[in-house]
Amino acid sequence: MIFIVVKFPVKPEYVEQWPEKVADFTRGTRAEAGNLWFEWSRSLEEPDTYVLVEAFQDDAAEAHVTSDHFRAALETMRPLVTRTPEIVSTSIEGADGWSRMGELQID
Repeated sequence: MIFIVVKFPVKPEYVEQWPEKVADFTRGTRAEAGNLWFEWSRSLEEPDTYVLVEAFQDDAAEAHVTSDHFRAALETMRPLVTRTPEIVSTSIEGADGWSRMGELQID
C-alpha cells in the first residue's frame, strides 16, 4: 500500500471554499481503480491548513499522478495555497487498509 499525507497551507480568503474548490479532484480520485481512501481534514493547530490522507494499492499511485483530474487539481490549487504543500509518502508492505488500534480496543 502507498500511504500519503499532504498538508495544504491555504490562503485565508480561500479556507472556507477549499472543499468546494477541490471537489472534482476528490471525486475523481475516489473513483480511481486502486484508490483505498482519500480523506480531507482541517488542522486544529493551523486552521488555514487542510490535511489530506490518502492511500493506493501499490500499482495505482502512478495512474493517479498522471490522471487528468490530478493535473487539473494542481492548477486549481496553485493560486489557493500560500506555499508548497508538505508531503509524506511511503510504502507499507503487506498492508491493504486500516488496522485496528491495539492500544484502544472496544468490543
